[in-house]
Amino acid sequence: MESVAVVGGGVIGLSCAWRLAAAGHRVRLIDPAPARGASWVAGGMLAPLTESWPGEEAALDLGAAALERWPSFADELGFELRREGTLVLGVDSADTATLDVLADFLAARGREVDRLTGRAARALEPCLGPRVRSALSVPGDLAVDNRALLAALLRACDAVEFVAEQAVAVRPGRVEFAGHALDADVVVVTAGAHSRGLHPALTGVVRPVKGEILRLRARAGTLPPPSRTVRALVASRPVYLVPRADGELVLGATQHEVGYDTEVTAAGVRDLIADAEQVMPGIGEYALVETAAGLRAGSPDNVPVIGWLEPGVLAATGHHRNGLLLAPTTADAVVALVAGEPEPAATSPSRFAKGVR
Repeated sequence: MESVAVVGGGVIGLSCAWRLAAAGHRVRLIDPAPARGASWVAGGMLAPLTESWPGEEAALDLGAAALERWPSFADELGFELRREGTLVLGVDSADTATLDVLADFLAARGREVDRLTGRAARALEPCLGPRVRSALSVPGDLAVDNRALLAALLRACDAVEFVAEQAVAVRPGRVEFAGHALDADVVVVTAGAHSRGLHPALTGVVRPVKGEILRLRARAGTLPPPSRTVRALVASRPVYLVPRADGELVLGATQHEVGYDTEVTAAGVRDLIADAEQVMPGIGEYALVETAAGLRAGSPDNVPVIGWLEPGVLAATGHHRNGLLLAPTTADAVVALVAGEPEPAATSPSRFAKGVR
């Protein structure tokens, strides 16, 4: 048994802490506000197929493996997944051409996808509007209520000691705070976009990518939200709508590289609603119940950074848009690495920096 300090309490940190404790390690999770940050404002799509694109085969393979792991992961945590799949929509001819590229790419890799007309899409989801020109039905995607997931992970971490402090640096065998240090055999950096400031090897690798989201609720007299996840291109701009079991609808997400700014802007709200109205005209009559912004942890190749930074210091960060999706397999990988198993080349930090193990 080893003592392990997990630095960062989002979905990745909580998943790693839970699985490390279950493997018999003594685990401390360090975060002044666990279960918040980007994980709290996520859309909840478990959608590697509709996130994929030619040239990003490594990301698709990682995501598809994680998707297969999700049903058992959810069962262990005791909550339900949404299994209705994803509907991908295009509004103009350029959007339709993009959908054709995605459909051909997925079909070539043996993934199930059905091409639909706009009329067929409206038959599936009556809330969609007449501007929808084309669609893809992707039944293999899943979705999860991110806040229910975080609550379940907190309950599962009953053998984990929580340390409500902000780490300022990570070194082999210790986590440094403003006035003291905490010793551990292994330190795992899972602080998302804030990981870059904790270890020199992550400074030029992980970056913050701001995303704004809205949460809405249907009112009396409005059409109900869609029954499945809807992802759309509106003049080549992406927008998604993810229904929740409680009747809410998550609308997202902007994508801006503006450092650590987490304020919601009027322009972000305007743009999200305007694009969503092109797909679902009735959304303008919904109640706006929450606006929020989070910081995704980007990496240069959109593949996470999971591996040794140096002896005693592991990274599990850089998941960009796929933190929720990759949580089960990231936790599995971290447990395996702590146990001494080889590091997967696809996610190794060494792909970015010579001399990093």
